Amino acid sequence: MYKSITYSIIMLAFGLFMLQACENIDSSGSIENDSFSDFETNTQYERVQVSKVAGNLENPWALAFLPDGSMLVTLKPGKLLHFDSDGESREITGLPEIHAFRQGGLMDVSLHPDFDNNRMVYLTYSKANEEELTATAVARAFLDAENGELTDVEEIFVQDRFSQPGRHYGSRLAWTRDGHLLVSIGDRGAQPPRAQDLNDHAGTVLRMYDDGSVPDSNPFVGRDDARPEILAYGLRNIQGMIVHPETDEIWVTSHGPRGGDTLHRIEAGKNYGWPIVTQGLDYRTEGPYDGFQAREMDGVEPHIHEFLPTLAPSGLALVHNSGFGRWEGNLLAGGLRSERILRILLNNDEVLHIEELFTKDLGRIRDVRICPMGDLYILTDHSDGALYRVVSAS
Repeated sequence: MYKSITYSIIMLAFGLFMLQACENIDSSGSIENDSFSDFETNTQYERVQVSKVAGNLENPWALAFLPDGSMLVTLKPGKLLHFDSDGESREITGLPEIHAFRQGGLMDVSLHPDFDNNRMVYLTYSKANEEELTATAVARAFLDAENGELTDVEEIFVQDRFSQPGRHYGSRLAWTRDGHLLVSIGDRGAQPPRAQDLNDHAGTVLRMYDDGSVPDSNPFVGRDDARPEILAYGLRNIQGMIVHPETDEIWVTSHGPRGGDTLHRIEAGKNYGWPIVTQGLDYRTEGPYDGFQAREMDGVEPHIHEFLPTLAPSGLALVHNSGFGRWEGNLLAGGLRSERILRILLNNDEVLHIEELFTKDLGRIRDVRICPMGDLYILTDHSDGALYRVVSAS
């Protein structure tokens, strides 16, 4: 009996170790950011220059560009910073109450499509209830950059079911061309089958109006057994999401378990399989995941690409009208555990080529964004994380 108990404890510890290695759990980082030196490097089609804009950022999660060229950066412990073009920052006050623990905290930030006129900013974060259970929430507020504060903060969405804190919040934001807000919600980790329950927000992409109300055109509106905000479901933990500005296609990168990190094109009403259909394996046994039925199944939308080896994806950008002419139309997918960015060449939903960029040069890649001027900005997820700028040197 004692041998059995000891074995169980060892396997549980191993499983927790693998979970920390593969996904977004606080890391002290493998990069000493203070010793970083700007550098140039060749890629297959572009020579690029990498410089550090700011360092000593505590687990930065996302950034958004303001019309004047300045930036908003979220820090997972619960801070919002406003950076000017020279890398000087000030803290923005007025945030909603945030529960920061392991993967939870302050996460994505996005500007309203009409920000020039309404000055409205959107944030995702983990929210706690009285029992210290948590859910993914979305708030919007007016940005008073001159005074460094958010005003008229309004919580427009809270996930329908609170659960144990710490894992799989999803939390990426994106906007469709007609002004609908997209939100990714993770499966919350402990009970993966929630992602197959249409009456649960976990493991989904949501679509809503800018005030949190539900469009009548959503695929499950009117069904008693479904949450009306859901656009697509069966997704483990999306932390990369973009909308193509010309085609309105929705592209996402999602964490798998051991293996199974995937690229998807999201369509309304579709089931993407998790956990009954997955390419990944159980952390402890390296066998089929609990709930697994098949690698492919009728009625389940197949992935576009499986990232092998593990990417641990976070952050996704589309190269469009940028300073990197030979990357035009490519996707840039950040990787946490893999500490790299993948440049992905697509043609008709087929991945034709992948190039690895900055492998182990910067650390855990949390977010990648192309700024309005066409440069690439990168956030690294460490306790002393940093903001980097990449420009073409060709």
